Amino acid sequence: MKKSAYQIKLELAGSKPKIWRKLIIPADILLSDLHKVIQTAMGWTNSHLHQFIKGRVFLEPPIDDDFLDSAGIDYTGYTIDRLLEEKSDKIRYEYDFGDGWEHIITLEEIIENCEEPLPVCTDGAMNCPPEDVGGIWGFQEFKKALNNPSHPEHEMYKEWIGGQYDPEYFDLDEVNEMLQDDNFGVFEW
Repeated sequence: MKKSAYQIKLELAGSKPKIWRKLIIPADILLSDLHKVIQTAMGWTNSHLHQFIKGRVFLEPPIDDDFLDSAGIDYTGYTIDRLLEEKSDKIRYEYDFGDGWEHIITLEEIIENCEEPLPVCTDGAMNCPPEDVGGIWGFQEFKKALNNPSHPEHEMYKEWIGGQYDPEYFDLDEVNEMLQDDNFGVFEW
């Protein structure tokens, strides 16, 4: 079945070298499903809150917690084509409000009559930071410590990460295999 699709670029803001993914997604994908696609494509574990941001509008999943107050809009039923309409349009996706992982989503191309199974990741670079490392700043410090055996936090980080962390690791085939799984490869809490 032919349908309209979006080619988007997903970039982790502030990452050096740049951590990014190129994805083709249905133009009418729900934001709740796009969240799962992003989690899998980047390598996150879906263990923190998230939101999409367009200008000054915050769109978030329904929050079922009496202790959390939010000024955001419940994104139930929202599709990406309501936020990205023309080539070069951008929105932000924030994951883990404590670490503040901000992603820039850019609409690179609108594809009419797309026949391939979606979503699909077509390219990308670099490994996702570990969860709870402390945002971009903490990630840079983590990499410095891990790469320097004489750094005072080297052993602590090595133990925390479970041995090795390769910042250049990215496996396109693995990502696409996971995207074809239930929930786009995301574990739901």
